[in-house]
Amino acid sequence: MNFVVKGLIRLGILKNDLDYHLIRASMVIIFLFFGYSKWFSYEAQGLIPLISHGPLIFWLYPVFGFRGAGRFLGTSEWLFCVLLFSGFWNKKLGILGALGACLRSSRPSRSSRFCQTLGQNLPADFPP
Repeated sequence: MNFVVKGLIRLGILKNDLDYHLIRASMVIIFLFFGYSKWFSYEAQGLIPLISHGPLIFWLYPVFGFRGAGRFLGTSEWLFCVLLFSGFWNKKLGILGALGACLRSSRPSRSSRFCQTLGQNLPADFPP
């Protein structure tokens, strides 16, 4: 473990603001995995009700198709991941990645999932 910490100190990542770097690294990992999952058919199927009822992203299916819409969202999440990762060395790129992450998290397809499913038939035991 000391070998890893010493290596990170030599790279300049852990010289100061350890908590800041840990939060940035966790955001990079989250966006990496979320973007990766969008490339598979099970995720494309899961996004159908969210994208088709989303007021700002409904246009993705007519333009890209079902798999293409998931790949578009996955690529945008990877872009934010790269910008956040670049923020370790270039603060301006990190700020762009953080703004993209905020916009991605606050768009209507994420924040109002329950409102978008109004009118859909839910199981009788929902919520449990």
